[in-house]
Amino acid sequence: MLHDEAFIIGEFPRTIDDRFRLSLPNELLEPLAKDAAELVLVKERRGCLSAWNPKVWEARWQGGIDLIRQKMRLGRLEGRIQHVQRFGRLLSSRYRTVALAQRGRLVIPEGFREFLAVEPGGEVMVVGAAVCVELWHPQQWRSYLENQMPKFTALFQQLSE
Repeated sequence: MLHDEAFIIGEFPRTIDDRFRLSLPNELLEPLAKDAAELVLVKERRGCLSAWNPKVWEARWQGGIDLIRQKMRLGRLEGRIQHVQRFGRLLSSRYRTVALAQRGRLVIPEGFREFLAVEPGGEVMVVGAAVCVELWHPQQWRSYLENQMPKFTALFQQLSE
């Protein structure tokens, strides 16, 4: 669900402490959390997690999940049970709700730590991605930028037409 709220943008280096805690910058936290006491942490791609406002995440996914459930009830996915199982497995491990502590601090849960591949004391790039905040392994972030930055002008033109 996209809405006309302010974009969440900015790029900030942060360090994960020895207990896998990370403080989100206020510039990104305010539009993301909107007084929420928790966020939804999502595995996006190797070396990248995203953090979502719970209400935005719920609105984004619930309609699709409800449609899949309805198709199952109506027998429309009978020959595709292996696809439903694969979807369920990935959905089960894809996201998790995490508490926000004081000063916008969150703990990166086990399983998500390995996916992000940053050790305690390591640097993470915290990046605003318009509708969510992303946590990147620095090397993965640099690779992503090198690949995508030359395409920025065309993307901007496509979205703004």
